[in-house]
Amino acid sequence: MKDIKHITLPLTADVVRTLHIGDRILLSGYLFTARDAAHKRMIEGLDQGRELPFDITNQTIFYVGPSPAKPGQIIGSAGPTTSYRMDPYTEQLLELGLKGMIGKGLRSQSVIDSIKKNTAIYFAAVGGAAALIAKSIISKELIAYEDLGTEAISKLEVKDFPVIVVIDCLGNCLYD
Repeated sequence: MKDIKHITLPLTADVVRTLHIGDRILLSGYLFTARDAAHKRMIEGLDQGRELPFDITNQTIFYVGPSPAKPGQIIGSAGPTTSYRMDPYTEQLLELGLKGMIGKGLRSQSVIDSIKKNTAIYFAAVGGAAALIAKSIISKELIAYEDLGTEAISKLEVKDFPVIVVIDCLGNCLYD
């Protein structure tokens, strides 16, 4: 069994090149949350000449719409969303410097090609372990699109957030 790698966010191309399909990773640092409605809004904004609500360079987006936090909690359950719903928007974000994505499920061939072209990576978070994942989240800050509720863009600070590399920067896919 492979050793667990500890990675500090944000990612760089050099770090991404060291990761391979099947690698078990514990992420620490800051990442952003966004689902399909937020992705659509970001791309529409770009198309209208506006800047993204955060600097996407070397960042990681977690495809999640967490449940509301209970009293005393930072975040509710935070399970990954099916990633293919973000595929129509992903290539443009990768071109702008996005380095990592966290979700579940397959990605389109065009996204895999863009991952290779832009030296990026796709991680899977374990579905069904949303409560466990939430325990890795230290803080949460609303960044944009508050009207989207739990699907708004937030900045999360994570410590030892468990993921698995499912598509590496060479285009190798664990699902294959």
